[in-house]
Amino acid sequence: AMMLNYGNPNAMLTWAANHFGGVPTLGLCHGVMGGHGQIANVLGLKKDEVDIICAGINHQTWYVSIKHKGEDLTGKLLEAYEKHETLSKTEKVRIDMLKRFGYYSTESNGHLSEYVPWYRKRADEINDWIDLGSWINGETGGYLRVCTEGRTWFRTEFPQWMAKPPQEIGPDKRGHEHGSYIIEGLETGRVYRGHFNVVNNGCISNLPDDAIVEVPGYVDYNGVNIPRVGDLPMGCAAVCNVSINVQRLAVHAAVSGDDVLLRQAMMLDPLTGAVCNPPEIWQMTDEMLVSQAEWLPQYGDAIAAAKERLASGDLIATNEGYQGAARLHTKTVEEMAANKAAADSQAGEADKAKQRPAAK
Repeated sequence: AMMLNYGNPNAMLTWAANHFGGVPTLGLCHGVMGGHGQIANVLGLKKDEVDIICAGINHQTWYVSIKHKGEDLTGKLLEAYEKHETLSKTEKVRIDMLKRFGYYSTESNGHLSEYVPWYRKRADEINDWIDLGSWINGETGGYLRVCTEGRTWFRTEFPQWMAKPPQEIGPDKRGHEHGSYIIEGLETGRVYRGHFNVVNNGCISNLPDDAIVEVPGYVDYNGVNIPRVGDLPMGCAAVCNVSINVQRLAVHAAVSGDDVLLRQAMMLDPLTGAVCNPPEIWQMTDEMLVSQAEWLPQYGDAIAAAKERLASGDLIATNEGYQGAARLHTKTVEEMAANKAAADSQAGEADKAKQRPAAK
C-alpha cells in the first residue's frame, strides 16, 4: 500500500519512510497550490489560466516556470509583487528571495524565514521582514498559537458541532488537497497532475539522488509517474542543498539514535548557525533531548548523559523569560467566543493560513 504523508517535517518523514520504513510514501503539501493562486492574483489572471512548474524540496520549492497562454511570466513577477498593495507588505522575505535568486518560493513568508540564515538572525530586525496580520507571515511561534487556540476551541465546541446536521459531501464541495485525487487516479485511471514529494532518483539532476524532492507528477492506473526536471538554477539548488544536508543528518540520527549526527544537524541548520555558537547548540540539544525524552527512546544513552551535564550547573546562561521578537497573545476560549464565526472557521480548517487578514 502507498502511504500519503501530510505530516511535517514533510521531507524528513517522507525520507525516513521511503529509505528505512519499507513503505512507498508520497509527501503531500498544499504550499505549491497556495502560491499558484497567489501568483495568479498578483498577475491579475485566473488561477486555471496560469500553468506552473515547481521544483525543489518541500518548503523550499521554486516556481521555475510560470506561463500564461505559452508566455513565461517569471520575469514579470518581481515588479508585480513590489507593486501589490497587500503582498508587498506581507511577503517581504519571499520577495527578497525572488529579487536575489530570480525565482519565487512556494513557502510562506514566515516559514521561509526559518529555513535561511538572513532574516531572523537579529531580534531588532525581525519585524522589518514580517507582518503580524496573520501568523503565516512570520509571527514568533505563530503556528503554535493558532493550533493551541483551535484545540482549546475544539474541546469546548465539539458537543455543539456534533448536535448539528452532518456536513454535506459532494463533488461541488471537494477541496484542493492532493490525497483524494491521487486515490481517484490510482483506482479509476483518470489522470491527475500535481506536485509531490518523492525520492529524487535523478529527477532534479543537481540535487542528491537520496533526497526527497518536491516536483511535478502524474497519477493514473500505472501509479505515480515523475518526469525528469533536470537542473535547478544554480542558486536555487544551493539553497536546497543546505537543507538537504540537515535533513539527511537528522533522519539518520533519528533512525540510529546517534546524538552526534543530531548535534551536527543542529549545527548545520542555517538559522541556528546564524544565531548560536557551537557550545550553545550543544547545550540546546541536551535541553531538547531531555525535554522530549518520552518520545525519543532511541536516544536513551544520550539523554542520560545530557541529564548529567545539565545537572552539573556549569551551563551557558539563556535569555530567561524572553518570548521572542514578535510573539502575540494566545486567546482564551472566552476571547475566541467574541468572534465565534472566526473561531469555528479556524478550528475546522486544515489549511490554517487559508484566511489571511490584511497587513498590519
